[in-house]
Amino acid sequence: MSRGNSQDMTFEQALAQLEKLVNEIESGRVPLEESIAKYAQGTGLIDKCRSILDQAERKIQLLARGQGDELKPAGDLPEQPGE
Repeated sequence: MSRGNSQDMTFEQALAQLEKLVNEIESGRVPLEESIAKYAQGTGLIDKCRSILDQAERKIQLLARGQGDELKPAGDLPEQPGE
């Protein structure tokens, strides 16, 4: 996986890379132009994280749906065998 390509990253990988970029920028040891490039890379990582979280939220909503179209609270879902 290339450093600038967030397409194949997991949420955890993207978040870790984002935290690294933030730390590098906040350290004050990075030249201005490099800070701007890291900032741009960070915005892409933020978009990636948001996209992954949105997908996860949609999956959870689908799993939480009952027989009807309304979203049921988790406590109202039938128990799975073995629980």
